[in-house]
Amino acid sequence: MAAAIRLAMQGFCVKVFEKNDYPGGKLSFFEKDGYRFDAGPSLFTRPHYLEELFQDAGEDIQEFFSYKQVPLSCRYFFENGKVVNAWTDTELYEKELTGQLGEREGTLSGYLKRSEKLYNGVGRIFLNHSLHQWKTWLQPAVRKALGDIRFKHLFGNLHDYNRSVFSSPEAIQIFDRYATYNGSDPYQTPGMMSMIPHLELKEGTFYPEGGMISITNALHRLAQKKGVEFFFNHPVSRILKEKNKVTGIESNGKQYKANVIVSNSDIYFTYRHLLQMPEKAQKILKQERSCSGVIFYWGIREAFPELHLHNIFFSENYQQEFNHIFQKKSLYHDPTVYVNITSKLDPSHAPEGGENWFILINAPSNPEYGWDEAIGRVRTQVIKKLSGILKRDIGSLIETEMLLDPVRIETKTGSYMGSLYGTSSNSPFAAFLRHPNFSRTFDNLYFCGGSVHPGGGIPLCFKSAEIVAKKVREDVLCSTDKESNNNILC
Repeated sequence: MAAAIRLAMQGFCVKVFEKNDYPGGKLSFFEKDGYRFDAGPSLFTRPHYLEELFQDAGEDIQEFFSYKQVPLSCRYFFENGKVVNAWTDTELYEKELTGQLGEREGTLSGYLKRSEKLYNGVGRIFLNHSLHQWKTWLQPAVRKALGDIRFKHLFGNLHDYNRSVFSSPEAIQIFDRYATYNGSDPYQTPGMMSMIPHLELKEGTFYPEGGMISITNALHRLAQKKGVEFFFNHPVSRILKEKNKVTGIESNGKQYKANVIVSNSDIYFTYRHLLQMPEKAQKILKQERSCSGVIFYWGIREAFPELHLHNIFFSENYQQEFNHIFQKKSLYHDPTVYVNITSKLDPSHAPEGGENWFILINAPSNPEYGWDEAIGRVRTQVIKKLSGILKRDIGSLIETEMLLDPVRIETKTGSYMGSLYGTSSNSPFAAFLRHPNFSRTFDNLYFCGGSVHPGGGIPLCFKSAEIVAKKVREDVLCSTDKESNNNILC
């Protein structure tokens, strides 16, 4: 939708084809038995990306969308009884780490300063530019940023980097967790990922009024206002092609012609099914898929004042958990459990006295694992873990329930193997191997979304849309007659 909005602003006649009967893809919601759940992404950072989109569109975002800052980014629970509050105020968080975990004063502030420097150098280039065009690498700022990269950033893993900074196993585990923000393994993903904490802890975490679905609703309304036409219940069966160009799409047995096509579908499925290029699709599978997840949506009949909006209950053996996910392709018996409760900030999301729990367990992107049997086992493990730490019988408080597993995620969202972020970032070269936002085979075919550059997650998808719109403008509007190239399909 962000790409459609930007292309409509450039003068294109834009049509969006969506297989579901609602907009937003993973960023959706549902209600059940009086409980309201955001079905997908639950963390909102970098709201200025959304503000920039509305500003570029000439619209006042406050007429579409509002949000507030959340001072506590996450509350961490450990099996040894320790609880750590991750404040977005560095001074408060520093005191938390020194008081609760015995970390040296100044350790956190130093870590975040290095994180910020890394982001401002390399991160900005990665997010704002295509890595697959030579002109990107010819910029003086790029050469300077590359000079700031150290061996440990590229060829050392995130866990080893964190272990060289923090002294307590709990702090190391907390900062290892940031690898999961793009579906990766902290014991493999490069130390470069140490830039992620800056985005959450220094820039802040936020909550959209009404829940994450408010982002989808705001984008949908803005797109419609800019003239974008939506075709819901219109799955695309194939992309029409002729020599080195794509000419349109086929949906529900009807063909639609276009001068430009942007695919937001998983890049593997785009090549395998829409373009019918199985050899090209197979090459994409050489890159490791990101992790998937098992998600429980629980309506809890009682309130838990010790919990916040974002909560993490850590595994006692983090390394074994990730070894199971990425090497053994199986669930670990003691999974780390993420619990998101939007009713903490919006009481209307649950009946009075109750809470809506969104529970995520990292899982392998393995459709052949035997999920029907595994779901019951992991459900029991999660209830046991939460009950033990919270000292209450969680199972008896579950009033309503829904779930997603990797197979259902693939079916519902079109993410191959249920991977939440397309490919993982476990290789130092992952950023360069991720598929570009344009086709090298077809002159007028482009790609956006979580399975292509720069990656998964809401902020990166906004950047993906911006990169695509800029590339289309360069390729089409700046090189041909605008009047003859004004029809685009997303």
